[in-house]
Amino acid sequence: MDMSSEKYSGIIPALYACYDENNEISYEGTKALTKLFLEKGVKGLYVGGSSSECIYLDRKERKRMLEAVMEVARGKCTIIAHVACNSTKYSQELATHAESMGVDAIAAIPPIYFRLPDHAVAKYWNDISAAAPNTDFIIYNIPQLAGTALTPSLLKEMIKNPRVIGVKNSSMPVMDILQFKQILGEGKVVFNGPDEQLVSGLAIGADGGIGGTYGAMPELYIEIFNCVKDGYLRRAHEIQSDCLDIINGLTSCHGSMYAVIKEVIKQRDGLELGGVRHPMPDIISEDMPKIKKVVELIDKTYKKWGI
Repeated sequence: MDMSSEKYSGIIPALYACYDENNEISYEGTKALTKLFLEKGVKGLYVGGSSSECIYLDRKERKRMLEAVMEVARGKCTIIAHVACNSTKYSQELATHAESMGVDAIAAIPPIYFRLPDHAVAKYWNDISAAAPNTDFIIYNIPQLAGTALTPSLLKEMIKNPRVIGVKNSSMPVMDILQFKQILGEGKVVFNGPDEQLVSGLAIGADGGIGGTYGAMPELYIEIFNCVKDGYLRRAHEIQSDCLDIINGLTSCHGSMYAVIKEVIKQRDGLELGGVRHPMPDIISEDMPKIKKVVELIDKTYKKWGI
């Protein structure tokens, strides 16, 4: 890996949307969460994606979130800003703003709802990239939610754009990571997306991971990354198994996973991050005993692995 891609190698949590008592984006809450992640030693932050509840936020809110992050993190870690909206025009607006804030890269899913042909998706991504001409561009492949998959032929078309430096791959087949690495070539990066398969993603060639549950237990994922890098695959596998148990707990409540994770962070780290943006479901009283068990499991797992 060359020096230009080294900054993208490692564990990059997807940032959560932080709300105030009026369910509006909390500037101070976002800064506090950013500071917490920096203290925990993450390589960077992925801002404005699924974990940031981006499809429920307007452009002003997404800009405000990124501005809060950059006030704390500028020059201290790698920042990737997800800027996709269904409209090319609005995506370009967010891309231009992200570049003005000095992010390391912008990222975008394909447009959702309408099934567009590959040439239209390529134009959409290239138009967004053109609005931030001095900033790296990362393709976000998440076909199970976006409804459009990154195909080898589409990726080959996209790498004609010199700003395209990699793929955030959240498809479940691990072989996609290997295939995308082969197409991208030297100096480009692929991130593992599914948290449940970080070990296998790294083993087959991913340069790092971007994940929605990383924020609940970042040190465990950092340890997985370091173990794989240093050849301790059995330890990495066993920690991954423990993380899967925690993920199962995070997804077992009435409230959405993101609402649960924010409560976990509140209980473990003392940060009040608010709830979630409706129509995502809030946690209810019956969730609290389950969340307490998740917190206990995280603490137990940290102790088990000496973290």
